[in-house]
Amino acid sequence: MPDVSFFGLTVVAAVAFGAPLLLGLFPKIRIPAVVLEILLGIAIGPSGLGWVRFDLPIQILSVVGLAFLLFLAGLEVEVDRLRGRLLRLPGMGFVLSLALGLGVGLAMKAAGQVRSPLLIGITLVATSLGLVVPVLKDAGEASTDFGQLVIAGGTVADFGAVIFLTLFFSGQASGVGAKLLLLGIFVLTVAAVGASVARAGRSMRISAVVLRLQDTTAQIRVRGAVLLLIAFVALAGRFGLETILGAFLAGVVLGMVDRDPMMTHPHFRTKLEGIGYGFLIPVFFVSSCITFDLHALFSSPSTIVRTPLFLVVLLAVRAFPLCSTGRWWATAIPSPQLFFRRRRSRSSWWRLGWVSPWGSFRRPTRRRSSPRDCSRW
Repeated sequence: MPDVSFFGLTVVAAVAFGAPLLLGLFPKIRIPAVVLEILLGIAIGPSGLGWVRFDLPIQILSVVGLAFLLFLAGLEVEVDRLRGRLLRLPGMGFVLSLALGLGVGLAMKAAGQVRSPLLIGITLVATSLGLVVPVLKDAGEASTDFGQLVIAGGTVADFGAVIFLTLFFSGQASGVGAKLLLLGIFVLTVAAVGASVARAGRSMRISAVVLRLQDTTAQIRVRGAVLLLIAFVALAGRFGLETILGAFLAGVVLGMVDRDPMMTHPHFRTKLEGIGYGFLIPVFFVSSCITFDLHALFSSPSTIVRTPLFLVVLLAVRAFPLCSTGRWWATAIPSPQLFFRRRRSRSSWWRLGWVSPWGSFRRPTRRRSSPRDCSRW
């Protein structure tokens, strides 16, 4: 066995276990478990207590955890529902946010605060889809219309930013044209693989074998899903693209070809979520901020001033398109007064109250949201 230490990984696993348990014991602490995991990751890292270093076991599991997180996020996307307003609104919001972000970047360059306004603009529109999806799943909203709207918005923003970064800030290819060509070939390859998997799934012989082996020690469906994930990640890397793009598309493809209308494998996704959310993904969340340099954040007065400035700019760039589109968005966003509403059952968790993209409130309430709610954000 290689001479590696698992002490750091043990501490990370303990934090991953303790964070949701602590929030479960004290339900009045209303923060997502992933936020607490990230904060605790900073605390146990070199900038805090110094208990953990970003060693080889943590690095490997963290990378795999990130890939699995985006893979499961892709599984939550219901492609058939991403049409009309559910797709148009996130696209409009992304374009407006990108324009505002570029304007902010140019203004900050003129003030001598940044070197690349394009990088600042792309950074301001990026969204961490990996943080959004777990929160929606815990709230039971991932499969609802509102959840799909949020996932669609996060997908457009996250991977729009990833594609722009690949095109303009990657050294893997000589120019933007070559990178666009590689991206197009990669998408076509993904589509071809998805069509091949769907065709193989329609084979009676293969389906019978998979059905026989799915709940044995072979766990053939889980192994096939992991193979698809790793293959798409490796393929994205070979094309010089971001590996998270391959992981996300692997989840989308699997969700499209594995609809299971006959309910022959109802526990398949539960098994995948057990691997991801029970093992790999918490390691990624905790370890993602182990290397965070907390001392550099407070190293100079100018840095301290710029931190809240960037936060305000980030909120403005993302919130302005929401309110500027007025009535279009008012029927598709959560009402601020009803965003968190506790159900009457004492044993239930806090749930999301929201207005569907078609204007009907999906949870019983004493009042309806109006377009004027948008002005209160």
